[in-house]
Amino acid sequence: MDGIVSSKSLTAEWFAMQAKFEQKLNEFLDEKIHTDGEVAQVSSEVILAGGKRIRPILLLKSFEMAGGKDLDEVFPLAIAFELIHTATLVHDDIYDNAKTRRGVPTLHEKFGLAKAMIAGDWMFVQGFGLGGKFDEKVVEIVSQSCARIASAEYKQLDHILDTTTRPEDYLEIVQGKTAGPFSAACDVAAYLAKIPSKQREELARFGLELGMAFQLVDDLLDIRGDERMGKPRGADVYEGKMTLPLIHAITILHGQDQDELIEIIKKFDDSKFDRLIALLEQANSINYSEILIKNHAERALDCLAAFSDTDSKKLLGEIVEYAIDRII
Repeated sequence: MDGIVSSKSLTAEWFAMQAKFEQKLNEFLDEKIHTDGEVAQVSSEVILAGGKRIRPILLLKSFEMAGGKDLDEVFPLAIAFELIHTATLVHDDIYDNAKTRRGVPTLHEKFGLAKAMIAGDWMFVQGFGLGGKFDEKVVEIVSQSCARIASAEYKQLDHILDTTTRPEDYLEIVQGKTAGPFSAACDVAAYLAKIPSKQREELARFGLELGMAFQLVDDLLDIRGDERMGKPRGADVYEGKMTLPLIHAITILHGQDQDELIEIIKKFDDSKFDRLIALLEQANSINYSEILIKNHAERALDCLAAFSDTDSKKLLGEIVEYAIDRII
């Protein structure tokens, strides 16, 4: 089964849901390869290369927790979220000139820039095609989420190697790129399950807080180095991305230490990694990020209090625990 994750916080229900989603996803892709040919085949390679499948499972289990009865009703939307997410990764890799993704060569490395761009566009189109089968409100939520992703991408590009980037800039980018799609997945699930507006707001906020925690964890794992990231240690630093630990350290450090950190960021190479970590530790920036991660995770769990105890609610709590487990 592609994309299966391992964590002490995830139970058999998680793996069963993930396996069921993989089956539906494979069926969809097999059909598209038959009708669309090479572009679908190339796209399938990156879609099936792995991944946590957090967004679709978040949607499916949120729908169940909110009282939705027929999962088959929302599986197409779950696939849509995964296709759109993967499309953004393909385009991200092009912007970043990344060589690998999920431990394998990126599409533009393997097939060339033009085919990778077309494959990303194909995934977007297929995602919107599936989402368009639902009513106008669902299409509005998905389209707004995608628009915010694009806006956040623009903002992130403006802040590449910008050592004056503020924490507020970083958080706005994360809310658009990562937390927003998490929130949208929960929001459409709540809408389709027809729950009261207050509970729907809580479920959407759950996704937002969870998404913030996930991105903060990814940023820490990039600095620490973790084989689960599927890319080299420090890839974000090499690409000039101003993540929270770097932004915080620049803010806290002064004088020669601050100047040295800025110089390391702007002219980074592997030989400077140990010194980078030392300066981040000196500024207490890694601990600061860990505290924020736990705060977002706790707020996410608080949002679930609005719902009755069910197996679906338990699994959503496990996803929050999984986010924390990755940095323990």
